[in-house]
Amino acid sequence: MRAFVRVVDAGSFAAAAREMNQSPAVVTRLVADLEEHLGARLMNRTTRRLALTDIGEAYLERARDGAARLGGIVRAMSESSRIERAIEQRTTMLNGVSHDLRTILTRFRLSLAFLPEGPEVEDMKRDVDEMGRMLEAYLAFARGEASESAEPADIRALLEVFVADAERTGHIASLHVEGDPVVRVRPQAFRRLLGNLVANAARYGDKIEIVAVHDDRYLTVTVDDDGPGIPEEMREEVFKPFLRLDAARNQDGDAGTGLGLAIARDIARGHGGDVTLEDSPLGGLRARVRVPA
Repeated sequence: MRAFVRVVDAGSFAAAAREMNQSPAVVTRLVADLEEHLGARLMNRTTRRLALTDIGEAYLERARDGAARLGGIVRAMSESSRIERAIEQRTTMLNGVSHDLRTILTRFRLSLAFLPEGPEVEDMKRDVDEMGRMLEAYLAFARGEASESAEPADIRALLEVFVADAERTGHIASLHVEGDPVVRVRPQAFRRLLGNLVANAARYGDKIEIVAVHDDRYLTVTVDDDGPGIPEEMREEVFKPFLRLDAARNQDGDAGTGLGLAIARDIARGHGGDVTLEDSPLGGLRARVRVPA
């Protein structure tokens, strides 16, 4: 900058441009901006020299900062586009894989349908059904069901279905809802989230209590059971995908894939919330879902 001031003081804008490695147009624009900033034309070289020394440095510094910020924005946009392309490619791949695997399972079912009835055939049918459930669970976890749009959903009606299902299988189940039961969520994903938690409670407990509270900021749903519970030191471990320890209770209601709690937390976090585990007043486990609503 001092070299630039020297040559500008000598009256040579072209020399100033060469010293600053800038085009003459940039130097001219700089001086014009400085003239406007000062509110009068810079008629003599002394005034021009002072202006370039005191204000020009700040002007160029702001320009450099602006260029750096713009570069950061461009890089962020590029990274966002890359992530979107990766997600699109993954979704396309999963769609193809799911179609192929479902086709194979359908062939298995058709083949089994033509075999004579017997214990071995029944075992094979159960294996095929379990493979189908596992496939759906794996794909749901991999997709994250992020393509579903949020819309108003009646949480009371959704939970009443789970309570009725639990009662049909011999459980003692209750439901209590406070506040407006209508919340804005991704309905299918949220149904899977709550279904996994209720199924987990039903697997290990005889009594289930569900409480939903919708206030001005959050929807909080707790699912309590009187089962054996989970040791405190394992309560984060059970959210790891594919963990299939029976004592850890990390299973779907039917499939036993070890993805039940992992899927539940993934969906909750996709809604901006989380799933946590704690001791239940019933003596077993309490699963707490809290999402903005």
